Amino acid sequence: MLTIKQSVAIIATFIFLNFSIVAQEPWSLQQCIEYALDNNIQVKQQELNVKVSENQLTRAKHAMYPNLNASASQNYSFGRSTNFITNQKERRDIQSSSMSISSQVTLFNGFQLTNSKRQEALNLKASISDVEKLKNNIALNIAASYLQILFSDEIVESSKMQLELSSLQVERTEKLVKAGSLPEGNLMEIEAQMASDELQLVSAQNQLDLAYLTLTQLLDIRNTENFAVQKPHIESLDQEPVRNQPETVFDQAQSLPQIQSAQIRVQSAEKGVQIARGGQSPRLSLGANYGTGAQHSLRSNLLFSEDPFLDQIKDNANTSIGVSLSIPIFNGSQVRTSISNARINLENTRLSLENEKNILFKDIQQAQADALAAFKKYKATEKNLNALQEAFRYTEQRFSLGLANSLDYTTSKTRLAKVQAELVSAKYEYIFKVKILDFYKGIPLSI
Repeated sequence: MLTIKQSVAIIATFIFLNFSIVAQEPWSLQQCIEYALDNNIQVKQQELNVKVSENQLTRAKHAMYPNLNASASQNYSFGRSTNFITNQKERRDIQSSSMSISSQVTLFNGFQLTNSKRQEALNLKASISDVEKLKNNIALNIAASYLQILFSDEIVESSKMQLELSSLQVERTEKLVKAGSLPEGNLMEIEAQMASDELQLVSAQNQLDLAYLTLTQLLDIRNTENFAVQKPHIESLDQEPVRNQPETVFDQAQSLPQIQSAQIRVQSAEKGVQIARGGQSPRLSLGANYGTGAQHSLRSNLLFSEDPFLDQIKDNANTSIGVSLSIPIFNGSQVRTSISNARINLENTRLSLENEKNILFKDIQQAQADALAAFKKYKATEKNLNALQEAFRYTEQRFSLGLANSLDYTTSKTRLAKVQAELVSAKYEYIFKVKILDFYKGIPLSI
């Protein structure tokens, strides 16, 4: 029979193995985005701002309700004081108790309370839109880093193939040199080319490591030992991107949170003007108050008999109810200044909205042009690569037969490797530009 320690050790090992298996699973782009949005500190801070806005709205709602306040006091007086029973000034040492409860409600104040509630509701919507805007920016950064990893990984694989090709060519050249078909200098040049390919592989691997580091830092992942991303199947890139008019895409992008937030803040600023104008209106309030008190002599008085405490509380009770009207006439231009500042703020929010729209329209124009340019670059590079592959194949055959020198071979091979890297770069540049354009159309990010 297993002991408790042995059982715990087996369970812990099982959990560790399961965790290791899960941790080694490659991450998809969607998983990276979801993880970042769930764990990003900036998102959490922005969500806390939403909670603050919710509290502000709750306070604005409750400000429309009547208030209710209670107070009580206990005082000691030495010397002349007012007797609650005789209402006469007497020289005696007493203790007095008093208590009151009051309530007040604003009946009218130029609709300031109503507009304040509506303004806070708009501010809450704007805060929610700000969260979505931040999430979109994080998702775009994650997608860019994810594609950079895929690009760097393909460069690594291409560098490995180039190194393997150089290694095979070194073996062939060694045989030809030993057979006397080629001079030894050709072997040295091919070995130098292989050393250059090794350096290119190291550089490509470093770029891949840096790309992984960038993504893991965006995800705030500390343990990156087994972190890897999925290599999605990318469909053919033969189809040219749809040439939408920027105005059409711009109309579709009106639902983006940065536009929604700016529009809501304009509405909030309009309520701010109405609130400021409400300061010019009379203020009508309804109030009620109940108060009572009792006294007790600190020294015995044979000539005077005090009423019991509860009887004094009952007899001294007083109740009042009244309506108050306050009409602003002159207050140092405070109201007028508030109205002027509110109007300035409104104009500023309108300009901010127009600025957001201008930025969005320019971004859409740029994304459209970038996607088309990236597609043309990809197709041109692909055509160039096909031609260089044929040229290199021909040069390689001639070099193997001793009909071409090592300089011709290394030159052709270097040109081919350069264009292969350019094709990979053009491919992922095109993919990213298309994804940005799709994002403006409301299509979720995915690969």
